[in-house]
Amino acid sequence: MRKTAMAVVTVATAALLAGCGGSDKSDDKDAAKGTSASQAAKAEPKEGAGKGASHQVTLEVRGKGTTQVYYYLDTNGGQTVTLPWKKTATITPEGAERKVGRLVTITPGSSQGEDGMLRAASCSIIVDGKKVADNQDGKSGKPCEYELK
Repeated sequence: MRKTAMAVVTVATAALLAGCGGSDKSDDKDAAKGTSASQAAKAEPKEGAGKGASHQVTLEVRGKGTTQVYYYLDTNGGQTVTLPWKKTATITPEGAERKVGRLVTITPGSSQGEDGMLRAASCSIIVDGKKVADNQDGKSGKPCEYELK
């Protein structure tokens, strides 16, 4: 029984290894041209590939004093800032981002209101000069977010 099981395992392993090493005709043609299959795949455009139009995106937080801000723009970031604060980047959606969008967010901390009380700082997102998201001067208490396409 042990010898039979070992024989089955050996045959199965050999079959799997033989299947993994095979190539199709296009790989053989690419090899003859001096290119690998991965290089050939990169050269062929894929559905959803490519870049979309570039957008200038500005994150703003308004108020007085200092606060923490957490954002996702061109990178993830979090820092203590002096208000008012803004960060601008040029974003070019690529591949699937062109279709489904790329989330841009800003989560402001608290700032001192006109009455001296702490409240959520006011935030907004501006894309190509147009305001696309805000938190109603901090009244909503939610972060500002926008799907950039």
